[in-house]
Amino acid sequence: MFKTISIRLILCILLACILCPLLTGCWDRLEIEERAVVLAIAVDAATPSGLEEESEVTSVKNSFPEPAGIGYQITAQIAVPGRIPLGPSNEGGGGGSSPVWVLSACGHTLDDAISVMQQQLADKLFLGHLRVIIVSEKVARKGLEDLNDYLRRNTEVRRLAWLSVSKGRAEKLVRASPQLERVPGLYLLAMFDHAVEMGKYPEEFIGMFWSKSTSKGVEPILPLLNMNKEGSIEIAGLAYFIKDKMVGKTKQLEIGFYMAVTGKKQGGYTAFIPRHPGSNEMVMIRIMRRKTTTQVSMKNGKPQVRVHVSLEENIEENPNEKFRIDKEENLEELAKTSADMGVKGYNELIKNLQLAGSDIFGFGEQFRAKMPGYWNRNIRTDEKWTEVFRTLSVDIQCEVHIRRVGMKAS
Repeated sequence: MFKTISIRLILCILLACILCPLLTGCWDRLEIEERAVVLAIAVDAATPSGLEEESEVTSVKNSFPEPAGIGYQITAQIAVPGRIPLGPSNEGGGGGSSPVWVLSACGHTLDDAISVMQQQLADKLFLGHLRVIIVSEKVARKGLEDLNDYLRRNTEVRRLAWLSVSKGRAEKLVRASPQLERVPGLYLLAMFDHAVEMGKYPEEFIGMFWSKSTSKGVEPILPLLNMNKEGSIEIAGLAYFIKDKMVGKTKQLEIGFYMAVTGKKQGGYTAFIPRHPGSNEMVMIRIMRRKTTTQVSMKNGKPQVRVHVSLEENIEENPNEKFRIDKEENLEELAKTSADMGVKGYNELIKNLQLAGSDIFGFGEQFRAKMPGYWNRNIRTDEKWTEVFRTLSVDIQCEVHIRRVGMKAS
């Protein structure tokens, strides 16, 4: 009996000795206080003076060749440990110690600029919490290939981060101090998320931009940001691309046109509509829901697209007392005028996009999916579809239903 117990004990000890080296625990742990957590990044074209003052981290001046190009200035919003608020507070965005540290660095490439910035920090840069990336319009028009290559190869970067374009220098938006949020990066994130919830912008993260920029028959979009004189930040329109290069931008209301043509169900935009063309009797309507169907076909050997948009609208405001919204014929007339104005807005947006050659609606994907024979024989490449899209026949039809007119008819 004792011999059996001894053998079992020896076997347990041997098994423990074998397994102990495998139970390494958190051997590669890195405390959060030892990380420089980046919340937001701005990418601008570097100034000549900024490149001249660049630290000799990745090259020694006059000794190693330097790459040609515009160069980049990276501005990062880094969380300060111990200052990030964990609950409600009476302090506004400008009160107390700042919960973030904004740091800038210049480099000939993005990786170069990041390396220069890392040299200025004691802790390792950590991009696992990066949620907002803003690039200036100048950089976006040059192309985002370098930025996308760097971010896609970095395993820390989330595909649910927001990539956007600023009208001016992106650095200003990262350095802004909004009063509604103590952490500026979280304010920008909330702005995008709430815009999606209110139907003001489609849910298209950086992962969607990467997917579209490498797909055939569709081009990517990004939100266009602008800072007002008061310091507030707004989504001022869409920046549309051909692959990774920005080729144009839209107005704010045209975001709603884009969402209608692409079939985004949730509405949210409001607009003034006249009772009939040329009338001074204006009514404010709000689009509540959309339903869109798209059909592709061939006519006389040429591709064509038919889009039918069905809108449900509410009357938000009727400032003209002469216009009776309790009469059925008045509502029918208003619905027809709203549909006609919608078609006009859709066609104008499509015309501008065709001039630029940017198919952000994904009409090419419709042909590739539903008419693969035509696509394989005549298109195949993105460049060929861009040529076809410029002259593509697009027939837009719009149908409007006014559901609610308010608590009390005037």
